[in-house]
Amino acid sequence: MSGFENNRTRQTFHPAAPLSRAHMPTDFAISLDGYTRGRGVRIPDDFGPAQSLSGFDPEYRNIVDYIVRITHRIWETDESGVEYIADCYAPDSLVYDDYGLQTGSKKIVADTHHTTGAYPGIILDAEEVIWAGNDQIGFHTSHLTRIQGKNTGPSRYGEATGKDISVMVIANCVALGNDIFLEHVLYNTSAMLEQLGIDLWEEAERLVGDPPAGWPRDNALWDDLRAATAPRAPLSSAEPVEGFDPDRFARDLHDNIWNGDGSIAAQSYKKGFAFEGTTNRAFEGHAAHAAYVSGLREAFPDLSLQVDEVYWMGNETDGWLISTRWSATGTHTGGAVYRDPSGAYCQIWGITQWRVEQGQVAQEWQLFNELDLMMQISAARKRTASG
Repeated sequence: MSGFENNRTRQTFHPAAPLSRAHMPTDFAISLDGYTRGRGVRIPDDFGPAQSLSGFDPEYRNIVDYIVRITHRIWETDESGVEYIADCYAPDSLVYDDYGLQTGSKKIVADTHHTTGAYPGIILDAEEVIWAGNDQIGFHTSHLTRIQGKNTGPSRYGEATGKDISVMVIANCVALGNDIFLEHVLYNTSAMLEQLGIDLWEEAERLVGDPPAGWPRDNALWDDLRAATAPRAPLSSAEPVEGFDPDRFARDLHDNIWNGDGSIAAQSYKKGFAFEGTTNRAFEGHAAHAAYVSGLREAFPDLSLQVDEVYWMGNETDGWLISTRWSATGTHTGGAVYRDPSGAYCQIWGITQWRVEQGQVAQEWQLFNELDLMMQISAARKRTASG
């Protein structure tokens, strides 16, 4: 435990306060590109420009520096670094992950030790940090990182395989006073298992019989997952603006693609845009994206998606980085993506990051809880078989 930790009083910040339009950065002065990529190093010597971080450990210069360096310290130093979680996650932190709700920093410490034991020498390389807010209302950060490692130790998924993984993760966190107290994180577990050579359906069926902590969610937990940090009304209606509105853009495009007829997709995405998504999906262009959407919508003909939170950085000249957290429900009664229809009523939630140029998506990263979704379907099949 650090000296800073010993000299501060831990607070509880629940519930997280929603953001307003004024909390969105209008430029990229404090950004991951300026912090790391532009300098050709993962962590610069000067830690970037200064920003007000009242209550945070004074060693951090800005919110991007905080997110990047606590991740490095926790995961990449040594096993003692994992214990630093107690300094930067609140004792009553709430973490919604692929499976359910994990509560408290002690649980996060235990889970992280489990992962570093399975992947000694693990690297978490930051690829984007979209942030908004401040040190009074809370910093909201959407952290896209790449987990890289070799599976040389046992894990909850079996004995060591000796195989390498490279897995995209997106973690949307809210932090105040050096504490992350709320997090929505998707580890792309299905991609990791595929890379380890594990059959996803067999693993989903096994986990239904021996479920991880937090699974399955009940309806109250599902409602809490969706409502956390959501504004009372979309900023596009509560605080309307002229010109390009990232909030309106994100909400309209998600609604049109997943609930509507997809008619605005062609004008909203650049030709040949790049997509990276759940379970090792990667493609370019409108046709591949339309096929991806069609496959999921065919599997869930009554799919109903809602946007839960949008925040962003940027301006019309330099472009935008937009983070959208969304959730959906649907009945698995069609399609072939998830094998034969099961009748399972499923919960699906995800996080999408966009790089937007001149009002069009130039690049998309999207994760959703696919292994959990397969577990929900497997559980329904098991109930049918036993009933």
